[in-house]
Amino acid sequence: MNVNTIIAEPQTPVLIQQRATAHNVVANFPFKNNTAEVLFITSYPPRECGIATYSQDLIMAINNTYSQSFKLTICALENDDEKNTYATDEVKYILNTDYPKAFVTLAKFVNEQTDIKLVVIQHEFGFFKNSEVAFLKMLQLLTKPVIIVFHTVLPLPNANVLLSIKSIASYVQSVIVMTYTSAKILEFQYKIDPQKISVISHGTHLVPHLDKQFLKTKYGYTGKKILSTFGLLSSGKNIETTLQALPAIVANNPTVLFLIIGKTHPTVANNEGEKYREMLEQKVLELGLNAHVQFVNKFLPLPILLDYLQFTDVYLFTSKDPNQAVSGTFSYAMSCGCPIVSTKIPHACEVLKSDAGIIIDFENPTQLSNAVNKLLASTHLLHQISLNGLHRMAPTAWQNAAIAHAILFKNVAQIPVVLRYNIPPVNIDHVKKLTTQFGIIQFAKINNPDISTGYTIDDNARALVAMCQHFTLTKNEDDIVLINRYLQFIYFCQQPNGSFLNYVNEYKKFTTQNHADNLEDSNGRAVWAIGHLLSLSHILPTNMVSLANTILKKALPVLFKIHSTRAMAFTIKGLYYASKNEQTEQNHSLIKTLANRLVQMYRHEAEEDWRWFESYLTYGNSILPEAMLCAWIATNNEEYKNIAESSFTFLLGKIFYNNCINVITNKGWLQKGGNASKIMKGGEQPIDVAYTIIALEKFYNISKNKAYKQKIKIAFNWFLGSNNLQQIIYNPCTGGCYDGLEDEYVNLNQGAESTISYLLARLAVERVIHSNRLLNNNLFTNIQ
Repeated sequence: MNVNTIIAEPQTPVLIQQRATAHNVVANFPFKNNTAEVLFITSYPPRECGIATYSQDLIMAINNTYSQSFKLTICALENDDEKNTYATDEVKYILNTDYPKAFVTLAKFVNEQTDIKLVVIQHEFGFFKNSEVAFLKMLQLLTKPVIIVFHTVLPLPNANVLLSIKSIASYVQSVIVMTYTSAKILEFQYKIDPQKISVISHGTHLVPHLDKQFLKTKYGYTGKKILSTFGLLSSGKNIETTLQALPAIVANNPTVLFLIIGKTHPTVANNEGEKYREMLEQKVLELGLNAHVQFVNKFLPLPILLDYLQFTDVYLFTSKDPNQAVSGTFSYAMSCGCPIVSTKIPHACEVLKSDAGIIIDFENPTQLSNAVNKLLASTHLLHQISLNGLHRMAPTAWQNAAIAHAILFKNVAQIPVVLRYNIPPVNIDHVKKLTTQFGIIQFAKINNPDISTGYTIDDNARALVAMCQHFTLTKNEDDIVLINRYLQFIYFCQQPNGSFLNYVNEYKKFTTQNHADNLEDSNGRAVWAIGHLLSLSHILPTNMVSLANTILKKALPVLFKIHSTRAMAFTIKGLYYASKNEQTEQNHSLIKTLANRLVQMYRHEAEEDWRWFESYLTYGNSILPEAMLCAWIATNNEEYKNIAESSFTFLLGKIFYNNCINVITNKGWLQKGGNASKIMKGGEQPIDVAYTIIALEKFYNISKNKAYKQKIKIAFNWFLGSNNLQQIIYNPCTGGCYDGLEDEYVNLNQGAESTISYLLARLAVERVIHSNRLLNNNLFTNIQ
């Protein structure tokens, strides 16, 4: 490796190393030369330190989300007692904090680097305890904007701490803390301008939420009720409180096993060896707990650690430090669905409120045993607290932390920064998980299919379209199995008169919902799916094509009778696709009949400032202009085209503004004459965003209007975090999509409608990317 050494003084050891770097290439997109370089000054793995792990996770999340917007580099903090060899090329510099002159050298060097636009410093008092003056001098000398992250905020500071923190804050452009409690302390006790303070929670990992019993069996804990705690071991964790509580817990729960996961903190090991662990081991012997306590004396790799947390029944956090603002171990446990019993650190007091866990006093084994016994006595309570915790921690996913940091970087950097989201790879894992031998299940609890909710033709129709498109992209023969399964479900739902029922329960019986609901829209969706399959008759098995033809021909007489706006639109789309390979007079006539009905609706309602088919905008609006465009392609009737363009332009004007998409919400439809910007927030559905992207793709393919292409990018970014809550809607861990964006939270359930809607949108983006590759014109280049 090419190493250039910069030294502060000839007689000092190496203070800073600059290393050659290699730029990663994100799938589908070249690395952009106009990215802003952000330098992180922080501890970093392989240093065994919570902030090192935090920084690694954060940097990985930002790279995975915004590699086209930022180039992230690292100056790793070391001292004479802790030196490391770094495996990543992102570590360009090393700062030895035991040498005060190194801080000045680093500041001068950073100032000279024109590529560095922003500096982010992870602050912990222990990092700079021997060089506080030098650290302040570095901040004073830096001419680049600086963001500092305070991992510890001490309440009621003494004069020295107060002066130090106020001085640090005066030299930087922005301060990040991880709890609102810390923010209030900085504001009211340290008198730091609240406009300078941002609260960004400690990030957490998305996990697949695998079955607990499966994981217990995998790791050899079958039949055990697992309590656990993890992290680098030190006396501050106060694990002896749990050991003192265990006899009372075991008396009620004889299968309990307490896992103490983690090796001794390196600094503790250097100063006092394994003294604390040995004390805990002796206490286990004294209390006769050998069969109920296990030390996992390892720094577990992240995937294994997350497995351990997922099979934990109750996670115990017993820190005795009331000034510990935040804990990464605590956050990780909650994100894995662990019910938490915790001492009252500020972090716990904020996130465990409203039945998301149980808070106990410091060093109180009686309260701890009572809390654990209460939880283990009720499966329902465990499950409810787990769900509450998951919903509470959802905004803290590393992907959301990356979004929050990127927005702050953009605001603080002294150059224009365009936030370009990376596009996730196509992933159908969750679609497969939701699909049984009969069809795709309607709903999920988080990411676990809920078979009790049964099936619908709506979801199976959308799934059929999505998997047909996926097969077109991949030619993977496994897709044929799924396509046939969804086709067979539609066939199952077709009635003797040619119409379709929608709702089927888990026992494959039609439900009473079919009598209460208007099923015209479901019938239209079924025809859309069948037509889409028939458009691919040249690449699909003949038996499937034959069955699809049979279904469509049987349905045609009923379709002439439909009058629901969206049912007509879906039917037009289906017949348009069916006619791609085989044009029939009957299909042609029905397209014209239904399109003419939409024309009449448009003529009746349209005015100069309301170019729409109805006196309101509700759900699935984009399907209407798209259907009119399909009708024009099929018939060459110019009026259809004019209405398609006019109505779509009108709709786009209502849902795109401020470089974001805000689809019409089910919290309040937009009435004629209403103001879209005043519609209530919340209730935004992935299906509406997906239908908009699908329509934009159709209009772009016909017109090649770049404005449509730009809006595809903007709309798809809604799934990735460019929305009202600035949180991800797509879950890259599962391949699922969350069920909706509410006014203050994201619905974490990943049902069929939302997951397939995302997949349809992602496949549309893939096709546009491919078509632009052919034109040597990247879809997502220079879109503001």
